[in-house]
Amino acid sequence: MSFNAVQALKAKGHDLGHATEAQLSVIATLSEAEVTVLNSLKERLEGEVTAHVEEPTGVIVW
Repeated sequence: MSFNAVQALKAKGHDLGHATEAQLSVIATLSEAEVTVLNSLKERLEGEVTAHVEEPTGVIVW
């Protein structure tokens, strides 16, 4: 089974529902290492934001 960047990101909670087909096609070319970095950043940002905010803000970082 080959690596699927879009599914790997969605599995970690990245909301790609508003991404265009063009954006999804670019995201699909990300390597496993690049997805790992994005997931790590998401986890770290959520940890920091959760520590300082009571409710989620809905901010997306790309």
